[in-house]
Amino acid sequence: MRLLHLSDLHLGKRVCEFSMLDDQQYILDEILALLDEHPVDAVVLAGDLYDKPVPPAEAVRLLDWFLTELSLRQLPVFAISGNHDSADRIAFGARLLTSSQVYVSPLFTGVPEPITLTDPYGPVDFYLLPFLKPAMVRHVWPEEDIETYNDALGCVLRRCAPDPARRSVLVAHQFVAGAACCESEEPSVGGVDSVDAALFDGFDYVALGHLHSPQKVGRETVRYCGTPLKYSFSEARQNKSVTFVELGPKGDISLSFAPLTPRRNLRELRGSYMELTDRRSYEGTDTDDYLHITLTDEQDVPDALARLRVIYPNLMRLDYDNLRTRAQQAVEGPVQEARRSPLEEFAAFYEAQNNQPMTAEQTAFCRQLIEDIWKEGEDA
Repeated sequence: MRLLHLSDLHLGKRVCEFSMLDDQQYILDEILALLDEHPVDAVVLAGDLYDKPVPPAEAVRLLDWFLTELSLRQLPVFAISGNHDSADRIAFGARLLTSSQVYVSPLFTGVPEPITLTDPYGPVDFYLLPFLKPAMVRHVWPEEDIETYNDALGCVLRRCAPDPARRSVLVAHQFVAGAACCESEEPSVGGVDSVDAALFDGFDYVALGHLHSPQKVGRETVRYCGTPLKYSFSEARQNKSVTFVELGPKGDISLSFAPLTPRRNLRELRGSYMELTDRRSYEGTDTDDYLHITLTDEQDVPDALARLRVIYPNLMRLDYDNLRTRAQQAVEGPVQEARRSPLEEFAAFYEAQNNQPMTAEQTAFCRQLIEDIWKEGEDA
């Protein structure tokens, strides 16, 4: 049995106030083309289908279109809600969707019942476990001592231990201890939301969602597939892909990965303003990409963001890296010393702010400006 493991679509997401909906439509079309080229027997969606509990209407329509396309290909779909989703909204219409072989995790009320598919090697049991918090599990089993996420998940999995003679797949959305995360995932302080990978030992394959970097946790068959798109600049150097899982006889599992090419890449550029606006620097490159630019100029460039967007229309973020920003020196106000001229006062203020003295040209300009102001005052 061949599976496609997807997660963390985050439909409706905005990155630096840029809507990603067109890019999400593009990448979902690419995934469908991959499925047509490399057929599978089922698709797994391991949570965070939307980016917000109340998604925009456009995101709802996009998910509806994607599920419809999968259904038209007569592919069973196993989907769960993640921490960004509203479990109620994801579960809406779940019983109706089963007639189209779209199996959605219901609201958590106890042990998930397996959904079984069959191939020439026998049955495969799929367990759909939505994102769990300790309070959700305590509500079902108030007699249990459940304080942590690990306690909560352990309590549930002890009660739905799979048949060791059958192949089993768990679809879950949790942070597993030892996994690498990036800035867009906001792990809790101290890792209190982490769970132990050993809890999954009874399952042949664990399709995880929540973390955006594709990776295994412990054994090869406990995996995050990662996001299909880059959603933060901490992911800029990642190569996104989809994960194919081949279930042979019991104990025989192989994995393969297909790269995804986005409509626009998300990249970081660094250099001076002159370097980045020199035609030779950007000719032959895709200036339509989503960009984080770091300027290395010692002086701030007036209206740099708007001017750079003439060349790089999807510039999302602009920073400086120079003596001032590296020192991160706070300016507490003008230095009060007796017998300092206004020019000396301004020169001290400038050096405190920029971590370097004014140039001779800047000093001459300020001196002339001060003299002009004084002259206007005298004339008045």
